[in-house]
Amino acid sequence: MVQWCAEHGILLLSTPNAGSWLNMAESVQRIIKRRALQGYHTYDVEILKQWLIDAVAGWNRHPTPFIWGGKRHARRDRAYARRHRVGGSGATAVSVIPRRLRSVRSYRRAA
Repeated sequence: MVQWCAEHGILLLSTPNAGSWLNMAESVQRIIKRRALQGYHTYDVEILKQWLIDAVAGWNRHPTPFIWGGKRHARRDRAYARRHRVGGSGATAVSVIPRRLRSVRSYRRAA
């Protein structure tokens, strides 16, 4: 089967069982698509292929590091820092809820 696929131009690839590699692949595809098609629209497949090839070639000439998280991660961190925990639960509040401290005496029954 492997030989038949090779003779017909089909390249068999082994992919990992976990899905984290898809996150990277989809992110790179989104970046390439955005760089190639930003502000343009075409119905010609050959022109579209050439735009994608040019975008990849341009990125290879001037590579940029891929940083996990980036702006989205920083935005989520800021939003998380604005939350205030309520008691010991997983609930949060937008503003600080003042803690009401009572002395032990107020819980004792009057004799």
